[in-house]
Amino acid sequence: MRVVVTGATGNVGTSLLRRLAADPAVESIVGVARRVPSGAGGMRLPGLAWVAADVAADDLAPIVRGAGAVVHLAWAIQPSRDPAALHRANVLGSARVIEAVRAAGVPALVHASSVGAYSPGPKDRRVDESWPARGIPSSFYSRHKAEVERLLDDVEARSPELRVVRMRPALTFKAAAAKRVRRLFAGPLVPGALWRPSRIPAVPDIPGLRVQGVHADDVAEAYRLAVVGDARGAFNLAADPVLDPASLAAILGARRVPVPAPAARAAMDLCWRLRLQPSPPGWLDMALQVPLMDAGRAREVLGWEPRVDAGAALRELLAGPGSDRAEATPALEARLGRLSPRAGRRASRAGRRSAARPR
Repeated sequence: MRVVVTGATGNVGTSLLRRLAADPAVESIVGVARRVPSGAGGMRLPGLAWVAADVAADDLAPIVRGAGAVVHLAWAIQPSRDPAALHRANVLGSARVIEAVRAAGVPALVHASSVGAYSPGPKDRRVDESWPARGIPSSFYSRHKAEVERLLDDVEARSPELRVVRMRPALTFKAAAAKRVRRLFAGPLVPGALWRPSRIPAVPDIPGLRVQGVHADDVAEAYRLAVVGDARGAFNLAADPVLDPASLAAILGARRVPVPAPAARAAMDLCWRLRLQPSPPGWLDMALQVPLMDAGRAREVLGWEPRVDAGAALRELLAGPGSDRAEATPALEARLGRLSPRAGRRASRAGRRSAARPR
């Protein structure tokens, strides 16, 4: 099987490439990213080839042609002050991937949705995948995830032969992504030293703040199982325990400081407007409003089981701000790249070869 992975240099993408390369059912992998690893520092795995492409602008047909499955991970969360660019990357880009997969007759599409796709829901019990996925209106991330879910509904109705899988992971952590996570969510004004658990003195005790986490390697394993199996539909992915102010304080060895939700949101909004940090308050709205997820279907249908608990995954993220150099992937950037003519020719040749090769 030939597998194409968009957003392959990201948090989950780098973990997934390793899982796929170790699976005997996967003969070759195409990693797609706006900027791809190069030279001696590039990520090298058996059967892996890289293609530089912007899913929102470049010709995807030669890239996906002949694939046994496409995993769509590409997603942008910055620049948060340019909603048109984000919609272009996330929604238009996803629509173009979906259409390319459908037009090329690729049998399976595995899409990176999120807990953020869900409508507001309970924090005192866990919901399954039937909970409405209409998003949180004040969060662009949530709105975009929900909008792409509607695109998937449409392609399933038009092309029932296409096997569509929607992964809905919780907050996803690993040490190797720490620098990028800090840069994307906290910005350059937050020193790296303050990111470490031992340097975090207090946790805001915001009423209703209860979220879930999962390790990126465990999420990648769920994607691999979906690629090589025959599952369809949506899958919640989350590990225990639920992360609330009490558990966060215990994990970090910090004290809790009561903060009303309106005050926390107002402070976050002000800092974003003053460009002191890059995260708009919709992120807090989403954390306070999305439901807790039941991951039972992933266990039963995929045979998936998280190996790292949510607290350990979070500690790993906070303890590893320098270790993402081991990933040997390009740094994330806000502006959207273009496919170079040379990369386009490589993609076309790769597509023709793969289309001619039996899977």
